[in-house]
Amino acid sequence: MPLLQTDRIYLRAPEPSDLDFLYLFENDTALWPVSLSVAPFSKDMLRQYLDNALSDIYATRQLRFMVCLQESGKVIGTIDLFDFEPLHQRAGLGIALVAEHRGRGYGQEALELLVDYARQTLQLHQLYCSVAVSNMGSRRMFELAGFTQIGIKRDWLKKNNGWEDVAEYQKVLK
Repeated sequence: MPLLQTDRIYLRAPEPSDLDFLYLFENDTALWPVSLSVAPFSKDMLRQYLDNALSDIYATRQLRFMVCLQESGKVIGTIDLFDFEPLHQRAGLGIALVAEHRGRGYGQEALELLVDYARQTLQLHQLYCSVAVSNMGSRRMFELAGFTQIGIKRDWLKKNNGWEDVAEYQKVLK
C-alpha cells in the first residue's frame, strides 16, 4: 500500500480549494474546546493560511493533512502534527473528522497512516496527544493505535458546566 493511503482514505496537503471546508470546520463551535479556539476564523485568515502554508515541517514546526475519501475525494477531516521538536524527534498529534464520518474507522486509518509517516519519513521517536476524558471514541482510537495513557491533567478544559480532565497519551515509535 502506498504511503498516506488505504483502500478507503488518503491524506494530502491542504489546497486552496479546501477554503470552504476549513471555514466551516474551523468555525464549528463543537470542536473549539479541543482546538483551543475561542473566536471564529474569517475566510481571509484561512485563505492567508492556505497561501502561506509551507509543507516543510522543519520550517513551520507543524504539518496538516486533509483526510479524504478514496472513492469521491471528499474531505472528511484533518490530521495534524504540531509542536514538532526535531532535536528530541517528537511531535504532538491532533485529529478531527466531521461528525457524520466519525465512528466508521476512518480516524483509525488516518491515525495509522500518520504514525507510519512520522516513523518512516520523519523518523520521529515519539508522538503525543491530549484527549478529553469524556471523548471515549478518541481515547479508544488512540489506544488501539498503540498509544499509552501516561497521565491526567485535572480540570484542564473549561466547559459551560464546569471543568473537564484531559488524558495524556504517548506512543514511542520503534
